[in-house]
Amino acid sequence: MAVLELSNISKHFGAIQAVNDVSFSLEAGEVIGLMGDNGAGKSTLVKMIAGNFAPSEGTMRMDGEPLVMHHPVDARRHGIEIVHQDLALCNNLTAAANVFLGRELYRWFGPIRVLDYATMYRRSGEIFAELKSETRPRDLIRNMSGGQRQAVAIGRTRLSNPKVVLMDEPTAAISVRQVAEVLNLIKRLRDQGITVVLISHRMPDVFGVADRVIVLRRGTKVADKRIDQSSPEEVTGLITGAIEGV
Repeated sequence: MAVLELSNISKHFGAIQAVNDVSFSLEAGEVIGLMGDNGAGKSTLVKMIAGNFAPSEGTMRMDGEPLVMHHPVDARRHGIEIVHQDLALCNNLTAAANVFLGRELYRWFGPIRVLDYATMYRRSGEIFAELKSETRPRDLIRNMSGGQRQAVAIGRTRLSNPKVVLMDEPTAAISVRQVAEVLNLIKRLRDQGITVVLISHRMPDVFGVADRVIVLRRGTKVADKRIDQSSPEEVTGLITGAIEGV
């Protein structure tokens, strides 16, 4: 059974048709590359999966059950997490504080409630160890590399034991070495049975880590192919319209 299934999903904003009749399914422990030119509908589609928008038409199912969401918190409750392109991290806080941002742990001393730093540091360290990242819980975000920041953002998703993680351009504007670090983090999630949707313009990244590639053009799905049955040249043609696709 598919972890997440989209059937005939469409989204329009007035007269603008952003996504048109898109269907696909995601399996557990699978990495999907979601590709398309600017304005292809990738962001709108991902925002529907993340609970930011409700589809105008179509249905979504999670583990075979109807999935209806009104807010991003609904997506998290169903096991869907998103890592935004800007990461949404606080530079003046530690890695552990960012992992638990909005979900802080507390201890009580009589009537006084205080932050449970020890438990948050320990749990963050465990998460970074699971991801095989060199990020340390007490390090400040402002002093971190792009790859370490991605590890913190990904670590934050692990608190809810997600089934699906959506990653929006995670390798944009970072060095080659840091790109390799982020791709390894994605592989770690896959190895833990988590499904990853990788939104990216970078062909080497998608072909380096994804199992399948889904291509959108002008809001419509034009391809859903296994990586080993496609090529960067074919995907480029599908994105630009040089190849028609399905």
